[in-house]
Parts: sequence; structure tokens; C-alpha cells
Amino acid sequence: MAMIARIWGTLRCPSVKYSVLTLLAVGFVAGVLFWGGYNTAMEASNRLEFCISCHEMRDNVYQEYKQTIHYANRTGVRAICSDCHVPKDWAHKFVRKIKASGEVWGKLTGVIDTKEKFEARRMALAQNEWNTMKATDSRECRNCHGFTAMDVKRQKPRAQQKHQEAQQQGKTCIDCHKGIAHLLPRDYVEPDDE
Repeated sequence: MAMIARIWGTLRCPSVKYSVLTLLAVGFVAGVLFWGGYNTAMEASNRLEFCISCHEMRDNVYQEYKQTIHYANRTGVRAICSDCHVPKDWAHKFVRKIKASGEVWGKLTGVIDTKEKFEARRMALAQNEWNTMKATDSRECRNCHGFTAMDVKRQKPRAQQKHQEAQQQGKTCIDCHKGIAHLLPRDYVEPDDE
């Protein structure tokens, strides 16, 4: 009990001007405000409007995406950019946001600021995204799609066969579903085993 009283006394004793308890309370409130602002900014940068705010995305991949089932479908469920390109859990999301700073640098330096520059780099951009998805076992795809949730009996025979083979062979979504929401690069050659 004496130890608790001593700790409490230390927390209440004044620093130069304010008590340690006051400083801790102010620090706590400031931390909550910072964390709330930080998370608000993280979520704002996950919105579709943010993603297509630069013409590189709006005029290229966004136009392709609008023609896919991820944009418009019979059920009205829409997957936006962040659903496929930003992890949901905080740690992986933070890492992805840091990597996105390289994309901001590309925007500032005009690496893909014209349709021609974008098309010239499309294969490298796609390969980079495919490699990321392969390395994460298509984590973002699995936020909505999963082998265990599939009703295989309602799939077409080819899809049934391919999904069963994929499960047995340890494949991930991106192994077979490249070009699902964006056009494939002109110089892409589909592997024989797909």
C-alpha cells in the first residue's frame, strides 16, 4: 500500500510547472487526438475518390475497372481500389502506405503522366502488383473470396476443376486471375499451366 501511495504521490507532485498527472492526462488526450487524426487520414486515402484524384489512375486503370464485375454487378457489391490494393489489418496497411509514397514520387516526377508512358510501364507495374499478391497469398482477394466459402456445385465445370486444382496445388488467386480488374499488358504471355 505504501508503494502505491508513493507512486501516486510521484504522479501528483509538480514538475517545473505542472504535476506529472496533468502532463500524463494532457499527453493521453493529445495521443488520442493524434491517433484519431492519423487513422482518419489513413481511411480517407483508401476512398475511391482519393485513388482516382490523379489523372494517371482516373484515365487509365479506373476506366478499365469500370468495365469489370468488381465495379458493377447484379448484387450491387462494389470492390474499390483499396479493397484489392490495401490490406485491412493495421500493420500491413501501414507498410503498404509507406510503399505508396514511392507512387507519390512517381506522380511528382511524371513517370506515368501520359497514356504512352503508362502503357510502356504497364508490364512492370502489373508484375510488381502480381508479385506482391503472390507473396501475400492474395490476402486482399481473400477478404471477399475464399475456397471455404465457395459453393463449388454452383460453379461452371471448368471453374470447379480449376478451383479444386488450385487448392490441391497450393495456388493463390493471382496465379490464375491476372487481368481480372485491369487489362493485361500487351506483352503478357499466359503460362501454359493456366
